[in-house]
Amino acid sequence: MSTQEPHPTTGDHLDQARELTPALHALSRVLRLRMRGSEEVGLQPLPPAEYEVLRAVLDEPGIGVGVLARRIGLHASNVSATVRGLAGRGLVLREPDPADRRAVQLHPTAQATADLRRIEQHWAQTLATHLARLTGDQRAALHAAIPALQALSDALKDT
Repeated sequence: MSTQEPHPTTGDHLDQARELTPALHALSRVLRLRMRGSEEVGLQPLPPAEYEVLRAVLDEPGIGVGVLARRIGLHASNVSATVRGLAGRGLVLREPDPADRRAVQLHPTAQATADLRRIEQHWAQTLATHLARLTGDQRAALHAAIPALQALSDALKDT
């Protein structure tokens, strides 16, 4: 089994990072401010940490709290508290793990699936409105960058 050696940081990488970092940070800030979602579609507030937990549970039904905490970069105790709140609102089911009765598996409810669908549809509509203000070339460049942005996100998660 071979492991991939990390690429050394070169001047080109640093130059690219210096240009990319402010743009990504600004985009992240605007997205957090503009794409809250839950209240705009008539749902109870869903803070970012709750959204992250719920999205992860929807993406991987049966995930455990420990794995989920590592995946989203939060302490297990914070994830447990968030899960309790989501379960209390009827959005997450906690079921005993058949392999370890001390652990639980997390599953989304039908309500969670419907609520996130509404929120993410609202976000898509908001983003589409603003994408329409860009040129065709700009939209194509953003679309072409999706795999690279996903790979960058994955690389950052691995550190």
